[in-house]
Amino acid sequence: MLETRYPEVQAGPPRPSVIVEPRVFALPPGTERYVVDGAGAILIRIEAGDRLRVVNTEGGQRCEIVAAGPDGTVDPGILGEAGTGDAAGLKALLAGSETSLRGLRMGLEARGMDLARVQSVDVFDSMSPAGDAAEFTVLRDGVAVIAAPGGIMDFAAQDTATPLTVWVTRAKLKSAARFELPDPLADPVTDLRVHSATAEAYFVKAGDYIQILDVDGRQCTDFQCFAARKLDKGIEHALDVTTTRTLMGHAYPMPGLHAKYYDQDMLPLVEVVQDTVGRHDAFALACAAKYYDDIGYPGHVNCSDNFNGALAPHGVTGRAGWMAINFFFNTGIDAHGVLYTDEPWTRPGDYVLLRALTDLVCVSSACPDDTTAANGWNPTDIHVRTYSGKETFQRSVAYRPTPDAEPKMTKQTGFHPCFARFTENFIEYNGFWLASAMSSAGPIEEYHACRQKSVVLDLSALRKFEITGPDSEALCQYVFTRDIKKLPVGGVVYTAMCYPHGGMIDDGTVFRLGQDNFRWIGGSDYGGEWLREKAQELGLKVLVRSSTDMQHNIAVQGPESRDLLKKVIWTAPHQPKFEELGWFRFAPARIGDHDGVPVVVSRTGYTGELGYEIFCHPKHAVEVFDAVWAAGKDHGLTPMGLQALDMVRIEAGLIFAGYDFSDQTDPFEAGIGFTVPLKSKPDDFIGREALIRRKEHPARVLVGLDIDSNVAVGHGDCVHIGRAQIGEVTSSMRSPLLGKNIALARLDVAHHAVGTAVEIGKLDGQQKRLPAQVVPFAHYDPQKTRPRS
Repeated sequence: MLETRYPEVQAGPPRPSVIVEPRVFALPPGTERYVVDGAGAILIRIEAGDRLRVVNTEGGQRCEIVAAGPDGTVDPGILGEAGTGDAAGLKALLAGSETSLRGLRMGLEARGMDLARVQSVDVFDSMSPAGDAAEFTVLRDGVAVIAAPGGIMDFAAQDTATPLTVWVTRAKLKSAARFELPDPLADPVTDLRVHSATAEAYFVKAGDYIQILDVDGRQCTDFQCFAARKLDKGIEHALDVTTTRTLMGHAYPMPGLHAKYYDQDMLPLVEVVQDTVGRHDAFALACAAKYYDDIGYPGHVNCSDNFNGALAPHGVTGRAGWMAINFFFNTGIDAHGVLYTDEPWTRPGDYVLLRALTDLVCVSSACPDDTTAANGWNPTDIHVRTYSGKETFQRSVAYRPTPDAEPKMTKQTGFHPCFARFTENFIEYNGFWLASAMSSAGPIEEYHACRQKSVVLDLSALRKFEITGPDSEALCQYVFTRDIKKLPVGGVVYTAMCYPHGGMIDDGTVFRLGQDNFRWIGGSDYGGEWLREKAQELGLKVLVRSSTDMQHNIAVQGPESRDLLKKVIWTAPHQPKFEELGWFRFAPARIGDHDGVPVVVSRTGYTGELGYEIFCHPKHAVEVFDAVWAAGKDHGLTPMGLQALDMVRIEAGLIFAGYDFSDQTDPFEAGIGFTVPLKSKPDDFIGREALIRRKEHPARVLVGLDIDSNVAVGHGDCVHIGRAQIGEVTSSMRSPLLGKNIALARLDVAHHAVGTAVEIGKLDGQQKRLPAQVVPFAHYDPQKTRPRS
């Protein structure tokens, strides 16, 4: 009877939202994670009762652990171990010049640790599988230095250095959920804590560095500064975001060429040197009283009023709302022109490093917004450190291969000083600084040199992975689309790597070094992660270890590349002579003669021309480059940057990740269907069933377009027939050789026939159109006769 009088309701209390977050925000209380890079080391504070777990992330990596008490006395007994090693690997790392170990060296010096006669706890060996772990219980307070030692990789042994993951489970939980403040980058001049919902002003000398840290993650901080000399004269010209955006042409400056912030007189005040976040405010005002009044929180503390209080002692007039850089605030403008906000991207310890370009009075806040997701609903502290201008910090931007990965800072390749002789125009690409164009030549001259003579370019950002073990061939056969069983020792094959739904993870090349030894070279870190995941899921006896930092490579391309390199490359009698190296073949070699620098040379490239790639350890890079450069004088050798490379690869119909393919694109739609031998490959592989369906029922096709206009066309421009959009441009260029604009485009299968007339939409796709025509693919040397020559 009651059921008819009362409606049915959802039983029980409300359930919390299910949110999948990066692991750092989802770890149990008291659990911390650290990553030790291959050929690197870290120092961790430990206390009695803590549990230490070291994981061999990729396998095959040795580990040395040195424990010491608070006074710096080395004592392996802190970990309950005898300590039978001599820390030779750690000593070798510290004896080198690697700048990433600066913080560790400072920590050792501060504690007075003497490693001359040290005992280390050694775990793991070259045969340790991925995921192998060693666990310790800390018996006394102190520190642990954990090293992943490694030297120059032997190309034949494939003994690369790989990361270790360290988990610390604390015996004593902190009263509040807070993270450790990272070690300083150098000796600080100023060490300033900006407590939640406050602001602090500070002085910085010209040339000094300013590090602004998000201690606990997801906390916004406003920053403003004034030229001190102007303030002395009563001129209150703050950093001006409108001037900065106009001069830089960016929503916010980042490390590189476009890195400066200006005041309204176009005086540069600060430049960005390092940034571990890469996502900041789109230049709205710092939060102000009116903002909170208008959303129903009158009297709420705000950054603008906090700025006024902090700057008043410096004679700065208060303002109702301050223009500011809002570091770490996740805002943007959507396609409808609406300003949106969301939780910041920052993780605990993320920072921005600035350099003062004149004497400055600065102010930083810890934003008090607890009314929106701006601070993850939980306002926390900001920390500011300044460093002497005598310090040297490399320009870098952080990237994460996966959301759970630790940030990796942009690196210089081993060949960077060689290309720096010709240009300062370097751009961040895939975690490395690569030359965009040369100062003396420029992209057009570099392009013609590639087509007519020879060029040398830096391709070290390619990701390399060593695949070894008795099941290595089985893994490669299952993960890659090509028939790897047909690949001979010394052979290279271009292939795709796909998800089960047929979308591409990456494209790249597989080298076969031996019966059970392979090397994968692609564009993405995730390719190696995927290989390792599949090996573990299937229980295969194989190691997949990253070797990107052990192998940097230049490409020597162009019609005269063979004649040039035969003066440089020496191969052993049991290896093919350099002149005999066939297309998509490689050989271990040396520079000059049998005593020269060891390299691997392959007849591969990304230009559509005859060409080769030379792989070497970064420490040998300058020597390799100088030998190639000396031999290239008689062959018109020209250094080449990414702008010219993009031109030649588009002409040759060579695809680029993020432009011509993605995880929504299968190899057929990307124009590389030849890498999927569905009828001849005898074994199953990931994505095969989906690719059969996609091939039988294609939806889109990659084509070439000739454009009857000199108006620039960009990636993502829509392609129309009449009012309907039937595709989009993936890559485009103005071809010096063909004398016209050309493009690669992905079109609906109903309109991909050669000769089809289409229009490329500009503005909103309807108000402005560029006539174009579908042409045979690729525009330049479609039969690949030049690289085969």
